[in-house]
Amino acid sequence: MLSILALDDNILQGGIPPEIGLLFRLQELWLYKNSFTGSIPATKTNCSNLHILQLGNNKLTGNIPDGIGSLSMLSILALHDNVLQGGIPNEIGHLFRLQVLYLYNNSFTGNIPATITNCSNFQVLNLGFNNLVGKIPDGIGSLMPHLGVLVLKNNHIHGNILSIPPTVRWLDLGGNNFGGKLPSLTNSSSLIDLDLSNNYFVGSLHNLLCSNGVKKTKYFNLGYNQLSGVILECWEKWSSLVLLWLNHNYLSGEIPRTLGSVPLLQFLAIRENKISGGLPSSLLNLSYLKVLDLGRNNLARIIPPSIGIKLTMLKILKLRSNNFYGNTPDQLCYLSQVQVLDLADNNLSGNIPRCFNNFSVLSGIETNLEVQLSFYLDDGSITVSNSLVMKGQEATYRSFLGLVMLLDLSSNKFSGQIPSELTTLHKLKSLNLSRNQLTGEIPNKIGDMKSLESLDLSVNNLSGELPMSLSELNFLGTFNVSYNNLIGRVPTGTQIQSFNESSFFGNKLCGAPLTNDCVHVDKPDTTSDQKEDGGSHKVDWGLIISILLGFITGFWVIVVSLMLNRSWRITYFRLFRKLIKV
Repeated sequence: MLSILALDDNILQGGIPPEIGLLFRLQELWLYKNSFTGSIPATKTNCSNLHILQLGNNKLTGNIPDGIGSLSMLSILALHDNVLQGGIPNEIGHLFRLQVLYLYNNSFTGNIPATITNCSNFQVLNLGFNNLVGKIPDGIGSLMPHLGVLVLKNNHIHGNILSIPPTVRWLDLGGNNFGGKLPSLTNSSSLIDLDLSNNYFVGSLHNLLCSNGVKKTKYFNLGYNQLSGVILECWEKWSSLVLLWLNHNYLSGEIPRTLGSVPLLQFLAIRENKISGGLPSSLLNLSYLKVLDLGRNNLARIIPPSIGIKLTMLKILKLRSNNFYGNTPDQLCYLSQVQVLDLADNNLSGNIPRCFNNFSVLSGIETNLEVQLSFYLDDGSITVSNSLVMKGQEATYRSFLGLVMLLDLSSNKFSGQIPSELTTLHKLKSLNLSRNQLTGEIPNKIGDMKSLESLDLSVNNLSGELPMSLSELNFLGTFNVSYNNLIGRVPTGTQIQSFNESSFFGNKLCGAPLTNDCVHVDKPDTTSDQKEDGGSHKVDWGLIISILLGFITGFWVIVVSLMLNRSWRITYFRLFRKLIKV
């Protein structure tokens, strides 16, 4: 008799035949990763010997069938990634042997049934990405001594979390309505991944941050809560931490010095808080750091030059909307792997470093890129997202974050010319130098930046004409050169003419897409004047020769006559003497 039916990872479609319910000795049914539609046949509950029922990654609809509790031998029930709805039936609590329950990525509603705590053999419980409400049933941890993974992410569950069971390795409660103070950890905790983001937790970080149960934790996300107070100096306990989010809270004080004692940290996001002071020198010990996001705080002082020398693995550096001042250190040019450099909205001054052409990823020298920005932990890879300002709008990038190429120096006090070296950044997709004090002309080779999708040079003191090479930028979706001192004709190109007039305001430009046409000035033509005056500007050699010949002929006629005729000679000399006396 058939005990295992495995048809997973095919392109099967249609409904699941109810005749499967006749396979009374069936122990394992694997139908995941197909395109099955319709509801789960009620006859499946006849397969009382089933140990594994895997129907995930299909297009199944309807409810979990009544009588699911009769499958008392089930150890794995996987219905994830479908379009199932309705409530989670109380009969789930009759599956005493159940170890793994996957119901995530559906449309289940209602409360988590209290009977679920009867499943004392649970190891993995994943109900994330549904529309569940209410509170977590009492005893979901204490009555499940083997529970290692609990995922309730992106539901509408509320209540307080007092403690985290010591057996749980992966706890994800993000995207719910939990509140109150942060839970505490026991010293025997085996927690590796902890996500409490996008909730309403308040108060201090102390309960979690300074616990002795965090030595194994690699993933820690408290972003988008209402936490306050200072970030305590307890980070030496977090010796395994790889990814840390504290963003979008009300945290204050300075960046703790001991944060530099987390040797394996690769991702650090503390943006949108009230952090003040400067960047501690200990932060430069984080040599594996790939993402450093400290934007939208109250940080000040200069940008430490050593960032470029010590943190050479950085891919994303975001310091926007702070109070950093002084020159941008040339040492930043050692960040050859950087893909996003966002220093916008500070008080930085001086020239834009010419050595930015050392960015090997942005210039296209380094081509081995990941589409997603992923970090590898023991339980698999984590794909991160980040909020970036591109094309004048802020958006969260996840699926293609590894391909985003951005340089934003806007809203500072940079002066001098735009370095021509920037035009060698052939893979750059967004360049924003707006709202500075830049002068001189736009580099002629800006058309070499073929990948540009967004270019903003507005509100500067740029002069001269728009380079003709701008017409070669075929992927531009955003373009702005308004409020400069530019003159002349707008270059003709497929993209340039598609932009609104506002992209060119505040200059002396003309031609499409502007309504004012360029005035054509003809050069004066002097050839016709020369024809009209008979060529009076030319030398008339015939006239000159005639005058000379007449003079010579007259001279010799008089001289010869005086020599041959004596009476003429005497008369001439008498007349000459009278003229002298007079």
